[in-house]
Amino acid sequence: MTPEGTLFPWTMTDFSPMDAIECGIVKLPRVPVADNVPSGEMPKFRELWAHIGKRMPGAGAKRGLDPLAIPAELLLREVMNTVGKEGALGGAIRCVVSVSMLTEGWDANTVTHVLGARAFGTQLLCEQVVGRALRRQSYELNEDGLFGVEYADVLGIPFHFTAEPVVVKPRPVRQPVHIKAVCPERDACEIVFPRVVGYRVELPAEQVSAQFNEDSTLLLTPELVGPSITRNEGIVGEGVDLTLERLNAYRHNTIAYHLTKRLLETKWRAPGESPKLHLFGQLKAIVLHWLAAHLVCKGDTRPAQLLYLALADMACERLASAIVAQHVGEKPILATLDPFNPQGTSADVSFRTTKQTIWRTDARHCHVDGAVCDSNWEMELCRVLESHPNVLSYVANQGLGFTVPYRMGGEARTYLPDFIVRVDDGQGAGDPLNLVVEVKGYRREDAKVKKQTMENYWVPAVNQLGDHGRWTFVELKDVHTMRGDLDGALAADFGKLLAPALSHSG
Repeated sequence: MTPEGTLFPWTMTDFSPMDAIECGIVKLPRVPVADNVPSGEMPKFRELWAHIGKRMPGAGAKRGLDPLAIPAELLLREVMNTVGKEGALGGAIRCVVSVSMLTEGWDANTVTHVLGARAFGTQLLCEQVVGRALRRQSYELNEDGLFGVEYADVLGIPFHFTAEPVVVKPRPVRQPVHIKAVCPERDACEIVFPRVVGYRVELPAEQVSAQFNEDSTLLLTPELVGPSITRNEGIVGEGVDLTLERLNAYRHNTIAYHLTKRLLETKWRAPGESPKLHLFGQLKAIVLHWLAAHLVCKGDTRPAQLLYLALADMACERLASAIVAQHVGEKPILATLDPFNPQGTSADVSFRTTKQTIWRTDARHCHVDGAVCDSNWEMELCRVLESHPNVLSYVANQGLGFTVPYRMGGEARTYLPDFIVRVDDGQGAGDPLNLVVEVKGYRREDAKVKKQTMENYWVPAVNQLGDHGRWTFVELKDVHTMRGDLDGALAADFGKLLAPALSHSG
């Protein structure tokens, strides 16, 4: 019986992770300190959730999910795909530990890598998850009487060796501004649009070909697919470079086979219908041509990354769009409208905003009293539209509800174009041209997909309906030539030179 007030013969001390790391009684965690993604101050795999969180399914979305369709940035997928395969990247792996096991207090001393694909709100949570990988495999002393160094590579977890509190200053509250349609005074400027929720496309029965253009090109970069080279280091010890060298073993023919298979399975196939296997040879030839002419790999990325479903679907969308563009005259594209609300109107615009970039519109040209702009380029476009002699009316797509469905990497997304403009293109004010305008200074890969969707799906499908007017799409990429580019787009689409407008263009 130990006398009261004295220490027990054996005393247990709860070390903090940093104390344990510094004393060398646990593995040394190595975290990303650099990668080959030039944008951003922090390496992408240091805080992965900030880059993939919005693309991950919610807790309630359990049905209809593809377990392989995960964001391309998850760099350990090749390990997972090759677990236990001799000579492959995951050949030495014998066990994959689930996240739930790691958070329930289950420890394994053979854990070498931890990939965090969730939100980490506090450093305490980061320390708890990282701590699951820090149990040493060996406690044998070396010839110097010390433990030998053992490493655990930590990815996706914003673990900091010396975390400091961040003080956030309160921001002043801005008074909201009410933006609304002015009815009935400006009803002559009303713009009506169809609410498209999907498209129906049929593949030609026999001969299949494709019409490629510059937007058919898919540029694989570390910004798109995640870093291809990541440098991991600890507070001391040896660093390591994580690369994609093993992907060089995949041949173009193997990649083409998998892309063609994915193309047949996901495009032009009704539910319960078998893939059109008789077109496999033709489609594979198209895929091989696309790989040779329209796949660009930069920043040490690899063509074999197209075997990952998210990137494979991006490639299939480019291929399908090119095939649709080639056969648009043979097989009409049909638009599916919202059955409960098939038509939208600028008369319904009414919302409040705290944004400061608001263009106060001309009552003769806009149904809505203000255009909320995301950039100075959009402000300049408002000026150009209100001074253009052929523009009848326009509206900014803020609070309007004008959306365009499209797919990116196999994921269903919604595109919100910047403006709708009604133009007198020579057919008379009774039959105006509805021009969907996008202002784009910098084009990422998603901008190409949006443009292809508008040109190859949405515009022909809506025009095919016949009762929603005539529509076309233009992308303005230079703030200094907006007027001329607008006129050029109209002239190119309809073969009419708008002499009054061209005489005023700079």
